[in-house]
Amino acid sequence: MTTTPPYLTGHYTPVAEEVSVSGLTVEGTLPPELTGRLLRNGHNPKPGVTPTHWFKGSGMVHGIRLRDGRAEWYRNRWVHTPALEGAPYMTENGPDLTVSAAGTHVIEHGGRLLALCEANLPFELTADLDTVGAYDFDGKLRTAMTAHPKEDPVTGELHFFASSPFPPFLTYYVVDAKGAITHSAEVPGATASLKHDFAITRRHVVFVEGNVTFDHAESSGIPYSWSDDQPSRIGIMPRGEDGARHTRWFSIEPGNMLHVSNAYEDDQGRIVLEGPTVDREGFRLSWNWWVGAPERGSEPVSRSYTRRWILDLTAGTVDEQIIDDLPVEFPTVNEDYLGSEHRYQYAISFPDEKGFGGYGVVKYDRTTGARRIHQIGDARMPGEAVFVPAAGTAREDDGYLLTVVSDLKQNASQLLVLDAAGLDRIATVHLPHRVSAGLHGSWIPDSTLEGSAG
Repeated sequence: MTTTPPYLTGHYTPVAEEVSVSGLTVEGTLPPELTGRLLRNGHNPKPGVTPTHWFKGSGMVHGIRLRDGRAEWYRNRWVHTPALEGAPYMTENGPDLTVSAAGTHVIEHGGRLLALCEANLPFELTADLDTVGAYDFDGKLRTAMTAHPKEDPVTGELHFFASSPFPPFLTYYVVDAKGAITHSAEVPGATASLKHDFAITRRHVVFVEGNVTFDHAESSGIPYSWSDDQPSRIGIMPRGEDGARHTRWFSIEPGNMLHVSNAYEDDQGRIVLEGPTVDREGFRLSWNWWVGAPERGSEPVSRSYTRRWILDLTAGTVDEQIIDDLPVEFPTVNEDYLGSEHRYQYAISFPDEKGFGGYGVVKYDRTTGARRIHQIGDARMPGEAVFVPAAGTAREDDGYLLTVVSDLKQNASQLLVLDAAGLDRIATVHLPHRVSAGLHGSWIPDSTLEGSAG
């Protein structure tokens, strides 16, 4: 008896076709400064295709166009890479970096929209979400690119890395505000540990190596597994041309972190890093969900709790602790504070590994320790909550959270606009069909895509 993998059912049931619909229904009032596009990516295999791992499903980008208080259109498009047509990643000449699922994230930098997947080159999209093709930064990118680059809000530079199971294990890049690679360096001391996300501060780059590392025997098509022999570490690299050779690695407790909330230097010069992490059992339950194996958790992430590390570079010490016992993932912040000390951060809450609890949008106040949850409702699952600053903003949490909700009871989806301060609902945009639960996305204001269509 063959059972359908969890990543093809329920909230994750793939969308079967590409559509374009204009004039969406809005409940409430859309703030006029929300003029741009919310783009969200996720794994969405074509009908009849059952990938061996959740992460191998082909990417589909969903776009919602807002302008002057109206929801002008919704459209969804597969990212048309060679992988969508079944081309092999491994060839007789080695890996083909254009054979990408391109289903993890979508960003804008230097006026280009890029769909990302960490084992491959990025894929450029038009403003209307049509695929342009693989993008290699004018031939200067010859490795893969992380799906989680960081744009420095002060300099406008884009920082990213390439992680490889073979030497060089870690390569770091800087792209200027116009989109040209200006710096790259191999980072010494790195290993084959899976590095999915990282952080920047005003003066440092922060890499995280957990216990999940390359495993050639893993048969799912994603060759990684948990290893008790793989040390769990944080790497601290000074920013700048000569920073790589001064990288220092600090041992931490076993675990694995997929996504960073933020990092910064505190008033004592220590580096503070936060993000959800899983332990060995949490990774086992999560991995089994990702590959459709038995003994899996009820959700794609299990036992994922927010952890804080404080690294004292002078003393050479690390203090770490779990700071909340709520299962969460997809952390976000007001990105004007990326790399600087922030007071507020957001996340999506999940039921626990046995299915108890509900979905919600979570707000943390790091000064008071308070936690607020906007409960989404029965059979309704929110996606990553993207922060958009309000016009003329003065406070850090003066803005909006945009999240796409999958509603199984109604077989529908909505874009939910929440007040980021109090988590109250401001507006709901009704989408023309149910959008499958996905991964990451970005708010792209019109000002960054001058002359764009639509």
